[in-house]
Amino acid sequence: MGVITDNLDLWGEALLGTLKLFFGGGLLALVLGIIVGAMRVSPVPIARAVGTLYVNTIRNTPLTLVFFGFSFALPPLLGVRMDYTLLGICALGIYTATYVAETIRSGINTVPVGQAEAARAIGLSFGQVMTLVVMPQAFRSVIPPMMSVFIALLKNTTVAAGFSVLNLGSLRDWMSERGENQLVVIIWVMVVFVALVMLLSWLQRALEKRWTVSR
Repeated sequence: MGVITDNLDLWGEALLGTLKLFFGGGLLALVLGIIVGAMRVSPVPIARAVGTLYVNTIRNTPLTLVFFGFSFALPPLLGVRMDYTLLGICALGIYTATYVAETIRSGINTVPVGQAEAARAIGLSFGQVMTLVVMPQAFRSVIPPMMSVFIALLKNTTVAAGFSVLNLGSLRDWMSERGENQLVVIIWVMVVFVALVMLLSWLQRALEKRWTVSR
C-alpha cells in the first residue's frame, strides 16, 4: 500500500485525469452518437451518406492516429494552443461516438416499423417520431451493449498517456521517477480499473432493473 499512501497527490491527479477524459469523452460521444445514429436511419439520403461516411472512416482509424490528428494537426490548423486534456476528450469522444451511433442504430432497428409509421400517420415529423416514439424504446434495448462501449472508452483513456495527459495510464512513468517499483504500480492501476469497471457493471444492472420494471 505504500506505493499509494506515499504518493496520494499523484494518484489523485491521475484518477482525476482519467475521470475527466471518461466523462468528457463519454458526454461528447453520447450526444454526437445519438445524432449520427439518427442520421444513419434518416429518410434523407444525404444524411444517411454523411452518417455512414463518418462511422466507416473514424471507426476504421486507429485511436492513436485520431489522437495524433487532434494533438499535432488541429492546433496548428486553428492557429491556437489548446490544452491536451481537452484535445484528448475530443479525440475519445469523436472516436467513441461511432460505436455509440451503431449501438443506437441497432436499438432503433428493434422498434417495430409499424410504430414509427403510425406516428407519422398522425402528423408527427421525423424528429418527433425519433424523440417521442423510437429513441425511448431503443435506449432500453441497448443498455448492455452501450455500457460495453463506455467500458471500452474507460480503458481507452490510457492512450492519452502518450500525449502528455496525466491519467492512470501514465502513472508508471511518473512513479518510476520517484523510485517506486513499476510492476507494483501497474498492478495497482489494474486494480483501480477493475473497480471502476465493476462500478459501471453495477450501474448497468441497476438501469436494466429499473427500466424493465417501468415497461
